[in-house]
Amino acid sequence: MGSKIKNWGPGLLLISPSLLLMAVFVYGFIAISFRESVTDKHTAAQATGRADVNLVGFENYAELLASESFQHSLRNFFVFTAVFLLGTLLIGFSWAWVMERPMAGEGIFRSVYLFPMAVSFVASGVVWKWLLNSNEGERASGLNRLFQMLGLDFLQNQWWTHPSYGILAIALPAVWQLSGYVMALFLAGFRGIPEELREAGRVDGATELQLYRFVIFPQLSPVALSALVIIGHMSLKSFDLIMSIANQSTYSTKVPAIDMYNYATVYDYANSAAVGIILLALVAVAVVPYLWYDARSRKEGS
Repeated sequence: MGSKIKNWGPGLLLISPSLLLMAVFVYGFIAISFRESVTDKHTAAQATGRADVNLVGFENYAELLASESFQHSLRNFFVFTAVFLLGTLLIGFSWAWVMERPMAGEGIFRSVYLFPMAVSFVASGVVWKWLLNSNEGERASGLNRLFQMLGLDFLQNQWWTHPSYGILAIALPAVWQLSGYVMALFLAGFRGIPEELREAGRVDGATELQLYRFVIFPQLSPVALSALVIIGHMSLKSFDLIMSIANQSTYSTKVPAIDMYNYATVYDYANSAAVGIILLALVAVAVVPYLWYDARSRKEGS
């Protein structure tokens, strides 16, 4: 027992401040949020302690999930996530594939593709709000004006103000901003593949297409999984981008994060906390399988 304490003690003491902070400010706040979500704290009087607060169990969750408005928010969230994931993965992978071999001016291309990632979602949202202006005809601006000048008037549309598919327009700046990051991940994956594997494939008579299909691409599966989890997680943090382009009252671009903000602004802390717990559950669905897969891979590797 004494030897175990001697071995584990110094390391445990070293990380104990971080563990304590995480226990309080992460898991502690999650517990507080969950407790708020199972109460009837829906009014300012209850929020300020002038009215009683009672436990109602999972009633708030049931009402939220049955609400047509919240179902619309969830639908927007899944559509946004799907377009965001597919767009960033396809564009990022394509750029990485093109630059897989050293080429002239590679540093410039890399810098140009990575630059959008350095811009905040708020700053890019302000620019994209102008680009995605829904005005048409003489009042057109942004992309609609560009299409008009090119004689492509049929491409003009309502963008983020479209009542059914406005969230797709919000996904465009998100894809533009994060594709360079995914490119960097895949490019690191390409460069990390030993040249000996390529040479062995060529010696065995594999064509370049077969080499990529059976040797190189399978080696990139961990990178693709990491990119999938990271981008999927970031899709939950689309609050600032949506607020910069649209606003919290725009129904067509409403997602659960916007609902959480709207509930909090009217002192409906119970529903706001319930939305937050639902988002946490969605994150867990995406992240926990990845952590399990990663732990299993490490165990098998050792």
